[in-house]
Amino acid sequence: MDDRNDPTGTSMDRRSIIKAIAGGLGGLCLAAQVRSRPVAAAQTARMGFVRRERSPWFTPLEAGRLRCDLCPRHCRLEPGRRGACRVRENNNGTGYTLVYGNPCLVQIDPVERKPFYHVLPGSRALSISTAGCPIECKFCEVWDMALVRPEELHAYDLPPGAVVEHAREAGVQAVSYAFGEPVAFYEYMADTASMAKEAGLLNLLHTSGYIERQPLEEITGILDAVNIDLKSFCPQFYRDICSAELDPVLETLKWLKGAGVHVEITNILIPTLNDDMQLIRRMCAWIRDELGADVPLHFTRFYPLYKLANLPQTPASTMDEARSAAQDEGLEYVYVGKVTGHDGENTYCPGCAHKVIDRTGFVIEHVHLTNGACNYCGTAIPGIWS
Repeated sequence: MDDRNDPTGTSMDRRSIIKAIAGGLGGLCLAAQVRSRPVAAAQTARMGFVRRERSPWFTPLEAGRLRCDLCPRHCRLEPGRRGACRVRENNNGTGYTLVYGNPCLVQIDPVERKPFYHVLPGSRALSISTAGCPIECKFCEVWDMALVRPEELHAYDLPPGAVVEHAREAGVQAVSYAFGEPVAFYEYMADTASMAKEAGLLNLLHTSGYIERQPLEEITGILDAVNIDLKSFCPQFYRDICSAELDPVLETLKWLKGAGVHVEITNILIPTLNDDMQLIRRMCAWIRDELGADVPLHFTRFYPLYKLANLPQTPASTMDEARSAAQDEGLEYVYVGKVTGHDGENTYCPGCAHKVIDRTGFVIEHVHLTNGACNYCGTAIPGIWS
């Protein structure tokens, strides 16, 4: 393979690339890390959180109690207690975040891994995440990071400025707040994103969308693209499987789209729980009518883990059926994730049906776009292309 067509900047043959993709955090991601220049102050992660940082997202109540105003749970905390996210605390009547500048994950990935298929194809992003999440999904892929207390993890002392410096030294084009739940480390994310924007980097967010309107409004202006996990279109699924509510997520999606942020959606298909095709059709019709037919939708394959380890992985036939249902409902960009080599990894022009982005896993093989428009018919493809 020619180095110029290799988004990692590493020459590999096709078989090696596929093997690297299957390696998860290794392979391409590791190659990207070792080729970047080291952070100015290299360090080793250590157990426990670095510091408490005061947070403005608490409302005082009676008798020293506080209400957290970041997410729809509105946790009411007695002195000395933490919220459901495990990382926000009432310390003697003052609200603190326990994960500011304390990421347990710092790594460089292809942007397609977020997943963003309509943002700088083949580029890389520096991802950060901390402990904590305001909801608890029984199928959480990162439960050992998101659903634990910060004292239980090894983490880095990496304030916002150091994150941006690391990103610039590594030569990436974006900072990504992903893997865990960025709402849990909102203050850290907001300050980092502000600095990243000033440095000319994109800010990419992958989130459950479980956030109140005011903090969402305050950060919207510095976000470039957001991928929302729309875990199901069934309110009962959200209550039983995620300990959350569906409506706030839908409101987040509508707000972001209305504010002009590039939005993509991920829906994990879990056998017997949210893979009913009528439900999927209703979800797709809502996306079409409320957000637009051009919003990219990623169907992702479920693998048994955490509290749903008893369920089978999603059959490929279910992935195919869901994609067909979404296309039947009029969605123009429907993708299939975690099935390497599937045709649903590619981007097709809705105007002429030509393949305009050819993908295999996280590897971009060909891009047939000029300034975001199809090379074959000139149809504009929504996204961030330069």
